[in-house]
Amino acid sequence: LPILAAVGRGRGREAVSLDSAALGSRSASRDLLHNNNAGGFTEGSPTPPGGHSPRPPELNYSSFGTKKLPQAIIIGVKKGGTRALLEFLRVHPDIRAVGAEPHFFDRHFDKGIEWYKDLMPKTLDGQVTMEKTPSYYVTKETPPRIHAMSKDAKLIVVVRDPVTRAISDYTQTLSKKPDIPSFESLTFKNRTTGLIDTSWSAIQIGIYAKHLENWLQYFPMRQILFVSGERLISDPAGELGKVQDFLGLKRIITDKHFYFNQTKGFPCLKKPEGSSKPHCLGKTKGRTHPNIDPEVVQRLRDFYRPFNMKFYQMTGQNFGWD
Repeated sequence: LPILAAVGRGRGREAVSLDSAALGSRSASRDLLHNNNAGGFTEGSPTPPGGHSPRPPELNYSSFGTKKLPQAIIIGVKKGGTRALLEFLRVHPDIRAVGAEPHFFDRHFDKGIEWYKDLMPKTLDGQVTMEKTPSYYVTKETPPRIHAMSKDAKLIVVVRDPVTRAISDYTQTLSKKPDIPSFESLTFKNRTTGLIDTSWSAIQIGIYAKHLENWLQYFPMRQILFVSGERLISDPAGELGKVQDFLGLKRIITDKHFYFNQTKGFPCLKKPEGSSKPHCLGKTKGRTHPNIDPEVVQRLRDFYRPFNMKFYQMTGQNFGWD
């Protein structure tokens, strides 16, 4: 893709220092973050009678190449489907991704760019290094920091109906903290007047247009791909096709890689090479949402509608949430 200058270069850009100080416990972080699912060398068995050579050993590509800063980052959104997208993308031989969320640009920036680079898996020429940290999309300091690392970075955002996203967000918190107030009471500043509490993160994250304005000060729209969280479930191969095109990679991940898990209501990867069983996302995916007062749901739909319309305009895509 052609490289465009960042939008709004002259306005309000913070000075960003990407020093390599305070590297900290590098090896511990590396052990924590590498989850590459790559095996070691496979020893070939001795040549059997008849003279047929065994299959050559499979190469463990994680042993080769060099560590590079990511060329592509999944920047959002929480509870949008980012884990599913990353797991699906890792099927592609030309994508190498960090297993856990580094949170470098929002939490660990003071550790320096070399600390961040050291978390990355090794890649060969032509392979794309990726990471995903969904909170980046809603963190104001993140766009200038990523831009300072690479003005050519490709950014991917998985978005989902903001109402169901908020309920999913609440459901996740509820599973960890059963004593939190009800969804309905957290939604409103004042239930009587119906005033929505936009300071609650579960509500705020879904105002996608507002957050996008921040990113467009630093990156042109052509460097940001918006993936539908709904279509990622209903047509994973279709959405993955768009992502592979965006990354400049051959469309290797196709329909043949997926089957639908009726119990979970999610697509799963068919049996990966060298594995005895299919790969589905963890048991926390597909949690049953609590029953929310329909009036509260409708009030939220009314609240989000103008923001959704603006978001559709900005992205040139109608995600069908209204």
